[in-house]
Amino acid sequence: MNTHSPSPSPIILNGHNGSTNGNGTYPDGHADTPTSTSFSVQPVNGYSQNPYQMHNEDIVRHLYHSGFQTGNYADTLLHVLGSVYRLHAIILSRSPYLAHLMSTSPQTSGQRAIFIHLEHEPEVTQDGFAIALGYLYSSVSLSLISPENARGVLAAGCLLGGMEDLCAYAYEACRQSITVDSINEWVDFVDTITMPRPSVSGVSTPVEMPPPTSIFGMYAQRLRDDVFNFLVATLPSMLGVSTAAASTPPQTSQDGRETLLHVFSRVPFDLFKAAVESPTFQIGSDQARFKFAKDAIDLRKRGIARGTGAEETVVLAFGANNMGGSAVHVTRKMRKRQLWKVNSPA
Repeated sequence: MNTHSPSPSPIILNGHNGSTNGNGTYPDGHADTPTSTSFSVQPVNGYSQNPYQMHNEDIVRHLYHSGFQTGNYADTLLHVLGSVYRLHAIILSRSPYLAHLMSTSPQTSGQRAIFIHLEHEPEVTQDGFAIALGYLYSSVSLSLISPENARGVLAAGCLLGGMEDLCAYAYEACRQSITVDSINEWVDFVDTITMPRPSVSGVSTPVEMPPPTSIFGMYAQRLRDDVFNFLVATLPSMLGVSTAAASTPPQTSQDGRETLLHVFSRVPFDLFKAAVESPTFQIGSDQARFKFAKDAIDLRKRGIARGTGAEETVVLAFGANNMGGSAVHVTRKMRKRQLWKVNSPA
C-alpha cells in the first residue's frame, strides 16, 4: 500500500519564496488551470475523444501541476544553479543522467538530495534546465520554448538525455532564431564550440578535424553548419548583396554590403576563411569577392585580428575557377619577431 508523507515546508525554489517549482502558473498564464493537450480522434462509443486517452491526459496534467509545479509528495530534492526542486524519483529516472545521479547518491533521510554542478556548462541556463525538467513530467513544457531560451533548453535536454523530441524542438527554435540581429551572438557561440586546427608553419588551413566534445552532442555540428550557411547564403541574399538579388536598388545593395562587412569583420578567422572561399558565397565576380575580403580584412585589423600577432591577407588566383577551386584565397601568417642586434663592448 502506497503511503504519502505530508508536503515539505516551503523553501527557496527558483529564486522565489514559496512551495512551487516555478511560477505556479501553466503555460497559458492561468493559475491552476491545466492546459489542454487533447488530440483529435474519431468519435468512439459516442465520445468525441477516446475515454482512455482523456484519462491519460488528466493524469499527465495532474503530474505536471501537482508533481512538478507544486512539488507535492516529493521524495527527491534536486539542487542546481542556486535553486531547489522538490521532485519525484520515479519521474526523474526517465533521464539517464539523473537516474545515474540518484543511483550513486546515498539516501540518508526520508528525501534523497542530489546536487548538479554546472559551473563548466555555461550554456545550461536556469530557465532552460527548468523547462527540461518539466518535460520529464509533461510535453506541455514544449510551449515554453522561445528563441531567447531555446539554446539553454537544448543544452539542458542534451545533458539530461532521454528527451529527443524536446531537443529536436529546441534545436529548430535555435535554427530559426539565427537572424541579422542575432548573427553576431551566434558567431560568438560557434567560436566557443570550435576547435581550431593547430598550425606548425603559422599558415592556417581549413578546419577538417572532428568537432570537439560538447554538451550539445550532434547538435553542435548542426548549429555550426546552420551559422555557416546563414553567413554565406542566407545573409547575403537578405541584404541584397547576393548575385541572386540582381534587382536590388544600388543604395540598398551598398548598405547591405556595409552590414555584411561589419558581420564578417567579427567572424573568427577559420570561419571567415571558409566563408569567403566557399562556392556558396555568391556576391558577384571573383574581383568583387576579392575586394570584399580585402575590405573585411582591413576592418579586422582594427578589431578581432588586432594584437593577435598574425597577419591576414587575401589573394586572387586567376584561372582557379576553371579548375573547380576558389579564385579567392585567405591566409594568415604569424608575424616574425624583429631581432635586435646587440653590439658587444669594445
